[in-house]
This record gives sequence, structure tokens and C-alpha cells, in this order.
Amino acid sequence: MASVQIRDVRKAFGPVSIIQGVTVDIADGEFVVLVGPSGCGKSTLLRMVAGLETISGGEIAIDGRVVNKLEPKERDVAMVFQNYALYPQMTVAQNLGFALELAKVGKDEIKRKVDTAAASLGLEPLLGRYPRQLSGGQRQRVAMGRAIVRDPKVFLFDEPLSNLDAKLRVQVRGEIKELQRRLKTTTIYVTHDQVEAMTMGDKIVVLNGGRVEQIGAPLDLYDRPANSFVATFLGSPAMNLIEGEPDGAGRLVLPGGQSAAVGRTPAGWAGRKILFGVRPEAVRLDPEAGLPCIVSLVEPTGSETHLIASAGETEIVAVLKERMHIREGDAVRLAFDAAHGHFFDPSSGARLSA
Repeated sequence: MASVQIRDVRKAFGPVSIIQGVTVDIADGEFVVLVGPSGCGKSTLLRMVAGLETISGGEIAIDGRVVNKLEPKERDVAMVFQNYALYPQMTVAQNLGFALELAKVGKDEIKRKVDTAAASLGLEPLLGRYPRQLSGGQRQRVAMGRAIVRDPKVFLFDEPLSNLDAKLRVQVRGEIKELQRRLKTTTIYVTHDQVEAMTMGDKIVVLNGGRVEQIGAPLDLYDRPANSFVATFLGSPAMNLIEGEPDGAGRLVLPGGQSAAVGRTPAGWAGRKILFGVRPEAVRLDPEAGLPCIVSLVEPTGSETHLIASAGETEIVAVLKERMHIREGDAVRLAFDAAHGHFFDPSSGARLSA
């Protein structure tokens, strides 16, 4: 195991800057998820840690040793790719042991490590098969096993579940997390899926446009996002961001003139435009004091009812924790749980303290 330090790392392709001064400290044995929208630089950052991309500026250290100029094979990391990258002409056993053969490891030791990895991943019955004879989930296990046999200091995962169907993604997601806990190997995991990030990581790094927006434990980022980008990126359905003007008495005046109770508002913002953030699960029906809305979409999921409603120009998404007999076009009144509300500067997106 090893710690990883990413210090003011930058990457540019000619005049185009992809990574713009990223700093992340990863503790020994920690599972860190890099998450963000497509094109934010997360895979490029991972490839720089692996040594597959050169660094334009800054420093990367693994186990206290700066690795900027080291070849990938000298960094003692193992990478699991999105497309599995298995050798089609080799059996599962041969794929698992190939890197060890290249390293001139003895045949008995290779067999021992391959057997151990196969047992940990349930691959024993598949050792004689070829990749074309495997399902997507089995291929992903082989790719993981190939990383395990090397016993690296750091595991690197680059969107390893993106080629799997929804049910299999959930299964393999749990297997990766359980495996990492058992091996206690420092892990950096890249995904664009915020559900994967929330359920797998000890720590999440949210990237956007090549910059770090926020770093922290999953629930800390969910409960207290640093800005409006993180607020809307983490969580499904996304957080509502409602524009309005605080009246100084605990209500938010919407563009159409209606107002809703939002609790204590930031000082000095009365009469100025502000963004009020509230997650859909913190929106409830309140026939007496709620904001009058017209329902435009209803999505029953079984245990919950998701709906989209409009108060004039303002659209609100609600997740109601029960089955509701509501139809499109119905008039409802929605209220917000002020204790779980957030305020953001509409210009910068920065979080404001109430």
C-alpha cells in the first residue's frame, strides 16, 4: 500500500489546458473517487498518475517518491480499463499471469498468485476459457484479477463499469468495494456516475473544467456542497436551484411574485437575486401553506412518487416518499424543508451562509 500526493498538477495539449492545478492527498489504503462530467479531465488525471500521460506542471508522488519522470512499469500501479484490455488469444489463466511472466516471476509463484486471485473473484471455473467465451461481468473480473496478481501499491480504475448493464453494474460495484476493503490497497477510481461515487468512495474529488470543485466524504459533499455545481451534480434527481429574492422575513419571492417559506436567509441579500437550493426529497405537500403549483409530470416508482411542478416560471422537482394519486395538470401546494435548504450566489455559484 502507499499514499499518493497530487500537487498542483497541470496538463495541456498545446494551447488547450485540460488539468488546471489539481491538488489531492490520498491516504494509504484510501478509496478515492474522481467524479465529474465528460471532458472534466478525470481520466487524464488518472493516466498521469499511471504514467500514461506526461505532466505539464506540478508533481505526483507515490509512497513519498516523486514519479513524474518514471515509466509506468516503474510506478508499481495497476490499472483496470473501461474496455477490459484482455488478450483475446490467451485463456483467463494466461491473461492473469501474463504481467508476472514479463517480470520473470517463477512458474510456481505465478500459479500461486493466479489461483489466489481467481479464488478471490470466483474465476476458478473460467481459467481455461478465452475472453470471447466470457460475459461482460466475467471479463471485468479477469481485468481486476490481472491487477490483483501484481500486488501493486495503487489500484487505478478508469470507468470500469460503463460497459455493463444496470443490474450487473450494481453487483460488480459491490464486488470492487468489498475487494478493496479486503486487500486494503490504495485505490483511485474514475467515474462520471455520481451514484457510483457516492456508494463506493471513502473520499470524493469533484472535478469540473480541469479544476477541483470540492473534496470530502460522500455525505459531507451531499449535505453541504461548496457551490451550485457540486449541489446539482451529486444527487439524483438533482437539487432544485430556485431563483428568487429574500424578503428578509424568511420567505423567497419568486419571479412571478409568489413567495415560499425558506427559513433564515443570508444577511445582506434581502431584495437581491439569490439561488435557493433544496433537494427533491426535502420538498413535501402542504395543502395549507405550500407554494401553489401545477403538476407537469408524474413518475411513480413504486415506493416513491416523483413529480415535476411549476409555480409560474419556476420548476420544482419533488420526491414524495409514498404512493400518491396525482395526475399531470393537478394543482398542488409544495413546501420546502428549510432545515435542509442551501443558498448560493447566482453569479459565482459559491455557497452562502444563512
